[in-house]
Amino acid sequence: MKIFIKNMVCPRCIMSVEEILKSNKIKANYVRLGEVETETGLSDEKLKKLSTDLLHVGFEILDDFKSKLIDQVKTIITQKVQQEDIESHFSINSELTGKIFKDYSTISKMFSEVEGITIERFFILQKIEKVKELLTYNEFPLNDIAFRLGYSSTQHLSSQFKKNTGMTITEFKKKGGSKRKAIDQIAL
Repeated sequence: MKIFIKNMVCPRCIMSVEEILKSNKIKANYVRLGEVETETGLSDEKLKKLSTDLLHVGFEILDDFKSKLIDQVKTIITQKVQQEDIESHFSINSELTGKIFKDYSTISKMFSEVEGITIERFFILQKIEKVKELLTYNEFPLNDIAFRLGYSSTQHLSSQFKKNTGMTITEFKKKGGSKRKAIDQIAL
């Protein structure tokens, strides 16, 4: 049985869901970001208990096609940004159609209807939050951050950062990262 779970965005989320499955004595064939496949079907009672336990830690079982598709898009984009390996010629269109196997215009239209923003805007917001994270840790120079996140130059990154946050990178650094958002709260 496949179960789609909203708000799974990192490896710690997978571990949390695995623990919840274990505590509910549910055996899984696999647990991936946004998706679980159980060895057997679940009774309504067991599914309801699982749903309640997942809600307590911020996850939600998805039950309709649109929600599943939107969550899948968010997971793919979030994973790509978190990997910090975005090529300068990266195409959201190719990435999503290669993994979801649906026409991009259909995916894009559904995403915009449900989320109220475009996929491209969501992608930019994810990248900006990752920039904030990397700036807060101060591990990499700005040109490395720009390269890791697929920006053509530090100027492009700085411009997009200012446009989306209302402050320069220098101003953000002075504030000490207090304006960061949780990954699952981006675009809300």
